[in-house]
Amino acid sequence: MTFAELGLRPELVRAVGGAGYTTPTPIQERGIPLALKGRDLIACAQTGTGKTAAFLLPILHRLAGGPRSRRPRALVVTPTRELAAQIGEMATRYGAHLRLRNTVIFGGVGMEPQTRRLRGGLDLLVATPGRLLDHLRRGQAELSHVEIVVLDEADRMLDMGFLPDVRRILGALPAKRQNLFFSATMPDEIEDLIRRTTNDPAMLEVTRRATPVGAISQIVHPVAMTSKSDLLTALLRKPETGQTLVFTRTKARANRLAKHLDKSGRRVAAIHGNKSQSARTRALAGFRTGSIDTLIATDIAARGIDVDGISHVVNFDLPTVPEDYVHRIGRTGRAGASGRAISLAAPEERSQLAAIERLVGKAIPREIVAGFAPGNAPAPLRATPRPRPRASRSPGGYRGRSAGAPGRRAARGAPAAGSNGRASR
Repeated sequence: MTFAELGLRPELVRAVGGAGYTTPTPIQERGIPLALKGRDLIACAQTGTGKTAAFLLPILHRLAGGPRSRRPRALVVTPTRELAAQIGEMATRYGAHLRLRNTVIFGGVGMEPQTRRLRGGLDLLVATPGRLLDHLRRGQAELSHVEIVVLDEADRMLDMGFLPDVRRILGALPAKRQNLFFSATMPDEIEDLIRRTTNDPAMLEVTRRATPVGAISQIVHPVAMTSKSDLLTALLRKPETGQTLVFTRTKARANRLAKHLDKSGRRVAAIHGNKSQSARTRALAGFRTGSIDTLIATDIAARGIDVDGISHVVNFDLPTVPEDYVHRIGRTGRAGASGRAISLAAPEERSQLAAIERLVGKAIPREIVAGFAPGNAPAPLRATPRPRPRASRSPGGYRGRSAGAPGRRAARGAPAAGSNGRASR
């Protein structure tokens, strides 16, 4: 089947062809006709299978055929700035031959430029939940004309605590509307919200939930936690290792790892929530053009990374939420290409690895890299224990602590009497 056979406008088919796509993916082939009929849709498909085009193309098709309005007729809500920017770019690309207006609003940047664009007239609005609510509270966004709403990456909305914000946004929309919900995984809480919000939705599950793309080869390298940085440096020196996305659990570790890898000759950047929007944009642009070959990211920041040609994804830290593993490795092996997912697993991460394997339904092959077996790790340095001071004898002949000196419990950091049992922070 071709995009033309899906019933899309010729202008959209032309734009999609210009972007290099000729054959729709399964989620597009099955989802676009349902969306074009006006059906509410709950779609669950693997990361990297074309979900964004599956909802953008029918939206643009409908907007192009309807009355013009200065207020948005379609709304896409997505959890991260990068993902919002990516959707906005794709909307502009696919709508290149249509006279439609779209804009993107998210936090981390000034509100005034966004306010001007909101007042200037729109067909499609792409937004993150928090910033959209900020504009709604100030009366700077108008959603009374929205005919189609998309909740993208619904599972991440739940993980990031956006569910109350999403409920408020849905409550501000017209009751009569089309609802499209797309995600790689569908937790019960999100599915319950969607089913109470939609009208006889079609449930579209292209593959088993939380299943990685088959074109991605997966490997686990057992290694001591203290040797992970050196092992990653050695792996990145291999000639077959091209554009590489590395995941860490924390922002601080992303920064430390970036400094470590920078000394190895790789062109490295880190991206996470503490980085300014301009720094994050520069890092992503460099990764896309190849001037940066190793991007280190946390889970939240990485949701908007849609870069062709990522050859390797490395889990420097195993995720605590097993579904995040599927999202992470889905950054490679996109659009039919092959990819490789490498996980560096310390003995302390056995439970996370077991949870991941239960989720994906198989054991992931292990391979110990020579010189990096967990038992080869240097032992952590131990401080020489200080001799315990001898207790002085009190004038009354009692050998114990002096009057007013802290007891053994207090000396170990326990709350003192009168503190109501609460240690200060």
